[in-house]
Amino acid sequence: MARHSFIQMSKLSNVKGRISYISDPKRQEYLYATFSTREDMTFWDDLAKECQEEFRRYGTEGKCIEARELIIALPEEYTQFDPDRVLREFTEQFKKRYDVECVSALHHNKTKKNYHIHLIFSERRLLPEPDIKLATRSVFYDESGKRVRTKKEITGEDGQIREGCTVIKKGEAYESHLFSQKDEVFKDKLFLDEVKQFYTALINRHIHDPERHLMVFDPNSIYLPTKKIGKNNPKAAEIEADNAARQDWNRMADMALVSGIAEAKIIEIKNEHVYNEASRSVQKHGWLPGLFRGIIQKAKEILMGLIRETEIPPKSTISVDMEEYRKMQKLMVKVQDEARAIKQLMHGELPKLEKQLAETTGLFKGKERKALSEKITKTQQEIDRRMDRLPGMLKEYGYPDVQAFKRLYDNATALVEQYNRDLATWEQQVSGKDKPKQKPPEKESIRKKLREMDAEDKRRNAQRRQEPRPRSYDYDRGR
Repeated sequence: MARHSFIQMSKLSNVKGRISYISDPKRQEYLYATFSTREDMTFWDDLAKECQEEFRRYGTEGKCIEARELIIALPEEYTQFDPDRVLREFTEQFKKRYDVECVSALHHNKTKKNYHIHLIFSERRLLPEPDIKLATRSVFYDESGKRVRTKKEITGEDGQIREGCTVIKKGEAYESHLFSQKDEVFKDKLFLDEVKQFYTALINRHIHDPERHLMVFDPNSIYLPTKKIGKNNPKAAEIEADNAARQDWNRMADMALVSGIAEAKIIEIKNEHVYNEASRSVQKHGWLPGLFRGIIQKAKEILMGLIRETEIPPKSTISVDMEEYRKMQKLMVKVQDEARAIKQLMHGELPKLEKQLAETTGLFKGKERKALSEKITKTQQEIDRRMDRLPGMLKEYGYPDVQAFKRLYDNATALVEQYNRDLATWEQQVSGKDKPKQKPPEKESIRKKLREMDAEDKRRNAQRRQEPRPRSYDYDRGR
């Protein structure tokens, strides 16, 4: 699979504390740069105060959200660039696009393997002039700061205003605002998708090798996303095991594609036997990582069964001299040969060894059992190694993953087959008595046609991203 960008968003209930944490050199072991779109940091004090006042005023449950934060992972190439310039560009580009104030910091994690930006932004904008509301009659607030309708509601049995309650007399200011209401765009489910596209394109702008470019993970693809392991995460071992299960599915999905199983069928299995099954499991048992890994394993076994029953397509032939398509054909033959070798190991050699191990019983068969167990382990490792090679073989030729290559190959094959049909029709006309009404079909550039198809495919994907999609309950889709 291609490398995917990682951009995650979270809500902040203590924006001042978070700003202090990400920008304090004493608390960050590898802090390279900090940046703010405002010199006056009182903006964030006033923002937090107004958010809390409004939260109390409306009596909202839960925690008050004062701002939001993006975490943007940067590829290794970015460690070679000036950190101040990188951080300034990424922050100012966000401000220019969304017209909100930001504070940011550029870090490495403890092991220096995760170079990333923290970007905190306000959902509110500073008003040109404070909005002060004057009471046209007396206004009453209870102990919690919630507005009530009558004085009686804040009066005790002794006839006095209860302690902690407030009365604003007619003509006095009862409410003032320095900021606008929260911009609803930041609550829209499409906002994070848009930010991922925006920042992925910005990251790629400074990576000169196209093969190193990042992609935004497509939740409608055949693949399952993996989860990033944050600094000092107490569930690191659990996440690693979860990621391993997801990667096993992804390898099997590649194998299924190359074996001739339709992309739509793989996506159907993923949605029904992973996402929908996970949803049912969560409703019944709550979120249990071990159960989710079991769900993935069962879905993977369904794919394995389809692969076992599916004959890998024979080497195709073509009578049209189209260089681009011929290159794709040779590459398809190469990956299909690799898939045949994997299939032989997976459904031939491995079951044979497992059967031998099951039949090797007895008190004096310990050495034989150990030798067979070692052979089984090595065979499984060889299967995993070869399955990991499949996307790598395609990446050498500029294809980001197996799904992208298979999609283009199928489109190219359909083009060539249509050309052959058109040519046969024309030749039949030529061989007859009547003069053909049309010119012979031209050998159009496969690459040109595929570019058009690729553009249309991207347009459809953009539409699909706006539609509701199945959830994977433990993953905030950054990758």
